[in-house]
Amino acid sequence: MSESLFRRAPAKVNLALAVGQVDPNGSDPRHPICSWMVRVSLCDDLYLTQLPLGSLSRYALIWAADAAHKPDIDWPIRTDLAVRAHLLLCEAVGRDLPVQMKIEKRIPLGAGLGGGSSDAAAMLLACNDLFNLRLGEERLTALAARLGSDVPFFIRHRSAVIEGFGERLTAAREPRDLNLVLCLPSYGCATAEVYRRFDEQGAGAFEQGAARVRLAAQSGRFEAEAGFNDLAAPAFALRPELRELAAAVADLAERPVHLTGSGAALFVACDSAMEAEALARAVSERLGAPALAVTLDEATNDALAGRRENRLG
Repeated sequence: MSESLFRRAPAKVNLALAVGQVDPNGSDPRHPICSWMVRVSLCDDLYLTQLPLGSLSRYALIWAADAAHKPDIDWPIRTDLAVRAHLLLCEAVGRDLPVQMKIEKRIPLGAGLGGGSSDAAAMLLACNDLFNLRLGEERLTALAARLGSDVPFFIRHRSAVIEGFGERLTAAREPRDLNLVLCLPSYGCATAEVYRRFDEQGAGAFEQGAARVRLAAQSGRFEAEAGFNDLAAPAFALRPELRELAAAVADLAERPVHLTGSGAALFVACDSAMEAEALARAVSERLGAPALAVTLDEATNDALAGRRENRLG
């Protein structure tokens, strides 16, 4: 029988995000960042089955039944980050690793929740387990970095400060009693466009912002008033309807509302799981925007190693 493996691919939230300007004298077009990121309980599901040697790999992406939004998955399959992760791993080990992959997606597109990056990391970890490749964490992290700046975070951390262009990660204390409400508008924010607006508006004092991020992460507790995101203003300029939604959620919650990543997902910190569940229902019912309560992702790296099981049928 073929062996199969299941792995969760959790979303991330930027609890605080400082962004700097592109170096005008450098050749790198990227913006330096400093962000406190955490994995949360919203996740995609990866199902992977090992195929006989010589088989062609098969890939499928579908929306989970309980996904908040189900837009068309219309991109070429080989451009998907999880598929690229599989192909990169085959190249790295110098042999084919034939698989049948299915990802049931819940993490919205263009939301700033890192769904594609998490799927890619899950694929690297899952293939490493399924084929008993015994690649260490450092090797997997190096491969992850070739796929995108957020991917290494999902290899090894639940809570971390990410700096530079995503290549410097420092484990952070996991925030105690983290109860968030995610608001998931039906539209996304194009990351490149958000950064273009950021450049037009001009950057603030990056080092001061980075210091605020590190201080917040060191505390081990997320205080809503301490959260900030340098990409919020440009995202709101790009999507005025997102600004209006954030204001409506803030009025309803009577709490600060934050943007994660380059948007368009918003989040609110609550004092308890019960309060978060109640607020999520209120946002969904009164504002017509899907919302859900999430906590810090409970899975540890060991638990995320997945589970092997005989494939039936």
